[in-house]
Amino acid sequence: MTSSDRMPAVAVEHLKKVFRVGDGAAYGTLRDVIAEGARRLAGRGAAPREKRLHQAIDDVSFTVASGEILGIVGPNGAGKSTLLKILSGITEPTSGRCVIRGRVGSLLEVGTGFNLELTGRENIFVNGTILGMTRSEIRTKFDEIVAFAGIEPYLDTPVKRYSTGMQVRLGFAVAAHLEPEILLLDEVLAVGDVGFQRRCLGKMSEIASAGRTILFVSHNMEAVAGLCSRAIWLDRGKIRMDGASKSVVHAYLTEGLDDADRQVQWPKAEQRRGSGHLRFTALRILDAGGAPVSSVAAGQDLTLELSFVAGPQGRNNVSVAIWVRSADARTVTAFNSRMTGRDFNGLPPAGVLRCRVPRLPLGPGSYTIELAATLGAETADEIDRAMVFEVVPGDFFGSGTALPENVEFLCDHAWTNEATEMPIKLAIRA
Repeated sequence: MTSSDRMPAVAVEHLKKVFRVGDGAAYGTLRDVIAEGARRLAGRGAAPREKRLHQAIDDVSFTVASGEILGIVGPNGAGKSTLLKILSGITEPTSGRCVIRGRVGSLLEVGTGFNLELTGRENIFVNGTILGMTRSEIRTKFDEIVAFAGIEPYLDTPVKRYSTGMQVRLGFAVAAHLEPEILLLDEVLAVGDVGFQRRCLGKMSEIASAGRTILFVSHNMEAVAGLCSRAIWLDRGKIRMDGASKSVVHAYLTEGLDDADRQVQWPKAEQRRGSGHLRFTALRILDAGGAPVSSVAAGQDLTLELSFVAGPQGRNNVSVAIWVRSADARTVTAFNSRMTGRDFNGLPPAGVLRCRVPRLPLGPGSYTIELAATLGAETADEIDRAMVFEVVPGDFFGSGTALPENVEFLCDHAWTNEATEMPIKLAIRA
């Protein structure tokens, strides 16, 4: 293997990107300009706007090996999309550099790279040409792209008339099928139905197995943990963590949840959604004796206690769902009042709802709880990360035998045996 073979596909070195905010260079109408000029002549000009600098990317360095799938996670405003725009050449860095070794395909946001006046058919050929492919090479992939995107009836319709989902499907299909060595994807799973998301994940796995490189920005932690071997956690433009994807996802999901928070987590505004007609105010895990705990043993009885406040419109036809997710963001089980045939009516303005779970069937590990309350079809409150709790080893089967390692879900079962007639030709050694 030569030294060039060992070169990373992507190398980012001390990358910085600074934006100027509120610099007074905004465009106004002619009327605004005349009015401002008159005020200045009268000595009453507006005070100059404050000029601030926003550091979107702050001294970021990392490399991505050829054939690696790198996940990039972080909250909104962390710099994820800015980073991909720099790597794709859309935005220039303020300082530092990035080295890309290979042809780049990207889907950074809806409509990026498309001429909205052109048809879907025309955009496929335009994008292929931009990637350096010949017309015959594009034709070879054309039918596969159209089938994957599912836009055949609208192939000769201008892209500006496509729905958001159709644009994303076409954009991903073009980016993935025209064989770039490096694929940059920003929130491609945020739009589209479940079937399309599954096809995307399958295609990304196929691309990676062919030795091509993917940088994947997503808020879908389950997809990042399952698809990516490695992940970077960006926070305020800096790399907070770089490591195995499952470890990074777990750290990101549990960030800021110390032992006290594990009992009652007051979610930040950006972590909850809904009409607000009913709001959760606290969540506690109670052991069999009713005492609050932060960890439970496998097989232990427990109760999930939800405190709430409800307005006049949030007291009837209420259902509650609790999702339990593993450290790598997979949903391992759920508790749903509606599934058990129970909707709540006549709730008080403030109270508690309790869900009893006999013999917790989860194996040892760290788990995240997500909550939702619905009023019929309306979401009243939804909290992404309400609590993290630990399950410790326990004698689930009451046999005195330790649980096997890496068991995530436990199912009660029993064994029996009985005698059968021995086959004549079967030889048994004494």
